[in-house]
Amino acid sequence: MDRHRLKPAPFVASSATPPAPPATPDAAAGGGQAPGPAAPQAWRVWRLAHPVWLCAFRPFFAFAALSAVGLMAAWAAFLWLGWPLPGVPGGPFAWHAHELLLGFGLAAVAGFALTAVPEFTETPAFPAAAVRWLALLWLLGRAAFWASGAWPRPALALAAACHLALLGGLLALLAPRLWRDPQRRHLSFLWAIVLLALTAAGFYADAWRGQPATRWLHAMLGVLMALIVVAMSRISMRVVNASIEEHEARLSSSADDASEAARYLARPPRRHLAVICITLFTAAQWLQPGGHVSAWLALASACAMLNLMGDWHVGRALWRRWPLMLYTVYACMAAGYALTGAALLGGAIHANAGLHLLTTGALGLGIYGVICIAGYTHSGLDKDGRAWAPLGAALLAASAVLRAAAYAHAPHLLMPAAALLWCAAFALMGAYMLPVFLRPRTDGGAGCDGVLPPPTQNGT
Repeated sequence: MDRHRLKPAPFVASSATPPAPPATPDAAAGGGQAPGPAAPQAWRVWRLAHPVWLCAFRPFFAFAALSAVGLMAAWAAFLWLGWPLPGVPGGPFAWHAHELLLGFGLAAVAGFALTAVPEFTETPAFPAAAVRWLALLWLLGRAAFWASGAWPRPALALAAACHLALLGGLLALLAPRLWRDPQRRHLSFLWAIVLLALTAAGFYADAWRGQPATRWLHAMLGVLMALIVVAMSRISMRVVNASIEEHEARLSSSADDASEAARYLARPPRRHLAVICITLFTAAQWLQPGGHVSAWLALASACAMLNLMGDWHVGRALWRRWPLMLYTVYACMAAGYALTGAALLGGAIHANAGLHLLTTGALGLGIYGVICIAGYTHSGLDKDGRAWAPLGAALLAASAVLRAAAYAHAPHLLMPAAALLWCAAFALMGAYMLPVFLRPRTDGGAGCDGVLPPPTQNGT
């Protein structure tokens, strides 16, 4: 997501945000400005003039980073220290899954969609006022669901209203632009958000009636897995091919290196097969959890993901940080569905091992990668040369492996270690990325513009 020809967002007026003072080298590297009186005050964060509203991804990616650390830390404290969690319908495991998907996951989906769709459709950025309302709904949804143990009916109703209004607001903003696109190439984002709304509504309907509602959360995870496949097909075309070009620039032009000239192409048939298999498995699990049909569809999903990964085998360029990070997301997804299928067929594997490869690995690492790539690019900053980014990705990958392995050996050691690595990865990202989201751009760009080209000799 690095186009530079988008129109400036209509809400970014030259008088809205005070001009930033010249940035120090350190501030420029981190995306912020030199400390001074012109820096926005924290208490002004809700005002539209604050830099957090320059682009829609900023508040929602900040929510995702903060919730990733806070929610997992609270869950770990509950499991190993006995600290209490909010008493919600369905108990602590429902709280954990709900907040992972409708808290952490939904924040990332909103930030990505509100930034990517204007770019994909070559339309202006969404108004800051609308984004602020959606951010408020996300916050109210957290508070309402957490209070649903004390006030079950009113708090559940409010939580449902907030989450459905947030998803409905996303549809209202995205649908006209996606539908007016002459080729309508990106309607899959629209259908994914519709399915997220349906699964959220189903969860709250069952919770309202006092019935087990976790099947809806499992279905929501399936929707998010399919959405990751769709979204990464858009991102990977640029990331992988940029890596190929950078790698080739380091090579000589000898005939021995001719094999490096291949270009990456996200082939629609492979992607569609993966999405169809994941959708069928999700539907089968919703209708008949744990059945043999679900098992074989899980294995089919794993095979489809391995087939999709074949597109990525482009030589040494794959081993650069950003392509490898995204490739690992697919690897976690393939392994997660493979373990799930084996477990459902009666193998000596716990089904939750595969589930946590999907959540900790595919979902967590996928969101981490998108925040790093889109967060830097659409803040006008070069995403390369950040040593912390691959370190955090490695921590998340290790967390997923440890979390899955905990069902086979030493859970009292591996589960806390997995939680610690997850929190460390997102805390590291927050330490570097939150200042980017909360400070003005220092490159002269506006709103969601990508990295600007370097000035020419005449200063233009």
